[in-house]
Amino acid sequence: MNNILIKIVLSLFAFCNLTAVYAAGAIEGPVEKQALNITAIIMFLVFVLATLGITWWAASQMRSKSDFYTAGGNIKPWQNGTAIAGDFMSAATFLGITGAIYGFGFDAIVLAVGVMAAWPVILFLIAERLRNLGSYTFIDVVSYRLKKKPIRIISSIGSLSVVIFYLIAQMVGAGKLIQLLFGLDYIYAVLLVSFLMMLYVSFGGMLATTWVQLIKAILLLIGGTMISFLILKSFDFNFDAMLASATKVHPKGEDILAPGLWLKNPVSTISIALTMMFGIMGLPHILMRFFTVKDASDARKSVFVATSLMGYFYILIIIIGYGAITFVMGNPDYHDAAGKILGGGNMVALHVTHFMGGDWMLGFMSAVAFATILAVVAGLTLAGAATIAHDLYAKTFAKGEVSSEQEMKVSRIATFAIGGVSVILGIAFEYQNVAFIAALALAIAASVNFPILLMSMYWSKMTTKGAIAGGVVGLTSSIGLIILGPGVWVSVLGNADPIFPHAYPTFYSMPLAFIVIWFFSFIDKSPQAEKEQALFNEQFVRSETGIGISKASDH
Repeated sequence: MNNILIKIVLSLFAFCNLTAVYAAGAIEGPVEKQALNITAIIMFLVFVLATLGITWWAASQMRSKSDFYTAGGNIKPWQNGTAIAGDFMSAATFLGITGAIYGFGFDAIVLAVGVMAAWPVILFLIAERLRNLGSYTFIDVVSYRLKKKPIRIISSIGSLSVVIFYLIAQMVGAGKLIQLLFGLDYIYAVLLVSFLMMLYVSFGGMLATTWVQLIKAILLLIGGTMISFLILKSFDFNFDAMLASATKVHPKGEDILAPGLWLKNPVSTISIALTMMFGIMGLPHILMRFFTVKDASDARKSVFVATSLMGYFYILIIIIGYGAITFVMGNPDYHDAAGKILGGGNMVALHVTHFMGGDWMLGFMSAVAFATILAVVAGLTLAGAATIAHDLYAKTFAKGEVSSEQEMKVSRIATFAIGGVSVILGIAFEYQNVAFIAALALAIAASVNFPILLMSMYWSKMTTKGAIAGGVVGLTSSIGLIILGPGVWVSVLGNADPIFPHAYPTFYSMPLAFIVIWFFSFIDKSPQAEKEQALFNEQFVRSETGIGISKASDH
């Protein structure tokens, strides 16, 4: 039964997460239909029915655009924090980082810590000010004192680029998983995922999306805890014994307990760390979550809950990764005739799951793996719909002269449009190497959204011209360098050597964006620039006090 998920699908999950992209290469080609995993199907159907019930309930609570975009600001900190953690406790994290630890040991742990490093920065630099300055999206914040139309347009381009590129990877992975579990043709699998996504978002809005993400996070924590418990039990709960056993089995021996086995290029290592840390701070569906709580205090509490849950989850991942070395490496049940791990490095998490818990545990974690992608897809779609309806339609082109009902109507239309685009692109990219797409999404977030957001909140001299110039340079440099790098130039276009040697361009593109923002703001002496700079004090007071903050809906 464990062979059901052996093939391409779980490697594709890795493309939705930085470390997972490094953990395994892209696998292309058609997926052969497998025997049905009845356990996974039953658990998947239970999840879908439960979340559809939540969507029906959430729809009955929706009375305004605030309810649609941010659940009226009524989400409790523990709920929001769990949902935020759910965005990162993904199938890609579970499968990809476990696979990386299985193959390279300590270096993969360093990457996991890199993700965690972003959250203290978010806590102290972003969460409170973001909640105090914005209403629905981070673009509300960056346009607070700058010229509304151009800054909203460039920020919207950056946000929609991140959303679309993430959706492609998620849709391909989810579509192939459903294809394998149900024996459906790929196109029908993608249509099913898109249909569920549109139901959650268009009818349930942020409230339904939050609860879908929350339930998925809890299920993944339960599953990870059970697997880790069984692994530690095998070593009488002696962590040192588990590590000693792993070093005896692994061909690299004790080297898996020290750095340098995998990450040897300093520039690439730093670029990966920058992409992970600052890319997270520019993801629109993550930033949007800080507006779902009532005030800045709850935003800080949300980050604390998210950080705590992710920290616990990464401890589980370390246990599962090193435990898999003992129970999977060298086990003929999980290797082909040539001695290669069945399904590639990203399968080791499910292999050790099957070893510890049999078909039922494998079925449960397979269903949770799909649930993680469905939840992330819903969050991405809602962020994209908010960008189109609120930032572009209502605030940019209609200049705020639209009713709440009109804006919500456009949001729902945008949801179905994004769903349609995701279906088309999901089908188009079925056989393609999509690793570079996920890299592009995070690189754009780190090189466009994050610099503009941070400078708008903390540098009084930033002007619209500086923000636009920096955003354009960050966008073009991140896209261009990835195209010239190994992910596209070699893997996709088939050239022998990349022009740009690194997989991630953030080491160059993000500092370049900051420098361009500074330079063009510094030389801008126009009356408009003086006006924008003079408004910083007003913005600073609001960011610190919350005066004028949008209030939670009274339901």
